[in-house]
Amino acid sequence: MKKEQNHNTSETRKKSYILLIIGAVLLAGAVVFAVYAHGSSYAASLETGSELSEVKAMIKSVEAGEAAGDLEALKARQTQLKDLKLSQERPYSYSLTVLFFSLLLMAKGLYNALVGTVKNRENIKRLAMAGLMAALCYIGFAVFKIDIPVGPGKTAFHFGNVFCVLAALLLGGFWGGLAGAIGMTIGDLTTAYVTSAPKTFLLKLCIGLIVGLIAHAIFQLSRTHSRKYITGVTILACLCGMGFNMVADPLVGYFYKMYLLGIPQELSATLAKMATVTTAVNAVVAVIAASIFYLALRPALRKAGLFIQVTPEKSDME
Repeated sequence: MKKEQNHNTSETRKKSYILLIIGAVLLAGAVVFAVYAHGSSYAASLETGSELSEVKAMIKSVEAGEAAGDLEALKARQTQLKDLKLSQERPYSYSLTVLFFSLLLMAKGLYNALVGTVKNRENIKRLAMAGLMAALCYIGFAVFKIDIPVGPGKTAFHFGNVFCVLAALLLGGFWGGLAGAIGMTIGDLTTAYVTSAPKTFLLKLCIGLIVGLIAHAIFQLSRTHSRKYITGVTILACLCGMGFNMVADPLVGYFYKMYLLGIPQELSATLAKMATVTTAVNAVVAVIAASIFYLALRPALRKAGLFIQVTPEKSDME
């Protein structure tokens, strides 16, 4: 009986090269566009940033009574330069984001080409839920956030990580990480955090993969277990994912800002240290909230027939 089931499974698994080809084409285009954008619009944004810093310094001097000037005109100029700088940063940020996304497509495409894929209703349900979780990640970041100005940029307290971790618990590492990466990257690209979008895509994907690895690959969380076991594994997976983010976010941010954005080393180090505080707070919130949400949603989704069985039950494998 087992041999017959395995034979049927192997027959439905089909190899596909479409994603691999699309990823390769996107990667080539993204590299060319990134090089071009870095030498043109992003280089111009650095000059605009220098002028913006000078205007900010003049505003402070006028407000302190140390210099004379038209304060309203200076503030209007400041707003104009901020908008200009943001528009100049977008092409380079978009190209880097597409570059990282194309690498993911190539990795998935290589898997599909070597191992193959299986089309079933479970995958369609997982795709639909991934879209929903991506939307929640976007809302959690773009709407429920408190901006904190840090030097020439910003950081924020937000709830985006909550839904990124929750998505990995519900859908597994790949789909959960992809939902978090897409949702929060769109949040960056549509706000003043546009230059952080490529870094966000990479880190949120990794958070999902780590949470999924701990929860499902190691501890098979989606199988039937005791309440105590489910609670313990859920918290452990959340801690591992957000523990990674607490270390990786400032570290990756430091090298990303210094080598890809051209920010001086000392300033990059200072920004990384300042971002550590908000990253830690966001991590604590994500562990607590995601654990509570998952433990509440799990029985409800099972009852409604919407629960994703990431790891098959032992009885289904026999």
